[in-house]
Amino acid sequence: MNRRTLDTEQVVEAAATLADVNGLDAVTLTRVAEKLGVRQPALYRHVDSYDALIRALGLRAREILAARLSEAAVGLAGDDAVRAMGRAWRVMVRDHPGLYAATDRYPCAGDAELDEAVGRVVQVLGLALVAYGLADDDRVHAARSMRSAFHGFAHLESGDGHPHPVDLDESFDRLVDLLCAGIHQMAGVAA
Repeated sequence: MNRRTLDTEQVVEAAATLADVNGLDAVTLTRVAEKLGVRQPALYRHVDSYDALIRALGLRAREILAARLSEAAVGLAGDDAVRAMGRAWRVMVRDHPGLYAATDRYPCAGDAELDEAVGRVVQVLGLALVAYGLADDDRVHAARSMRSAFHGFAHLESGDGHPHPVDLDESFDRLVDLLCAGIHQMAGVAA
C-alpha cells in the first residue's frame, strides 16, 4: 500500500479550502483527513489538535490580508491608500470567507506569532497613513481604527449582517469617507 506524504502546509491548505467552500464550522479533522485521503490520526503529525488547526487558519488569513493590503497600497498615499486598502480587505473576505472567519476563533492574547501577524496588518495600514503627517502614536490609533472599521464591515457583510436594501458599496464608501475625515481631523489637531 502506498502511503501519502503529507506536510503541515497541505493540511492547512485542505482545511482552508473546506472553510472557504463550506464555512468554518464545517471544518473538522475528520473532514480534512477525508479531503486529503488519509485517516484522521495521520493529521496529528502536522497539527496538534483542532484548536491548533483553527489557529493556523487564522494565522494564514492574517498573512494573506497583510499581503493584499500592502499590494493595494503600492504607489498610493493618504485617502487613496485608505480607500484601496478598504477595498482589498473586503475582497480578501469575499475570496476567503471561511478562512477569514478563523481570525475570530482563536485568541491572539498570549500568542506571540498571532500577535505579530495582527501587528503586521496594523503596520501596513499605518505605513499608508504617513502622508497624513500624524505623530507615531496617532498613526497607530488611526490604523487600529481602520482595522476595526474594515473588519467590522466585512464581517457583517460576509454574514449577511446588512439586511437593509441600501447599496452596500455606497455604505462602505461612506464609512471610508468618515475614516478619512477623522484621520484628517487627527492630523489637523496634531498640527
